Amino acid sequence: MLKELPVSRGGSPDEVANLAELIMSEKGAYITGSDLLIYGGATAKFWSDIAINIYLT
Repeated sequence: MLKELPVSRGGSPDEVANLAELIMSEKGAYITGSDLLIYGGATAKFWSDIAINIYLT
């Protein structure tokens, strides 16, 4: 399943920590009320597959 993700691998704890660090830093001060997903593009892959299936049927 991981090979099907757009990034072709699972995420690491360090990658999650990098986002948390950004949000808590001065560089992330303007980020408010957002959903930030760390998922390797799984949702984008899912919806593009759905769109292709709809288009082809």
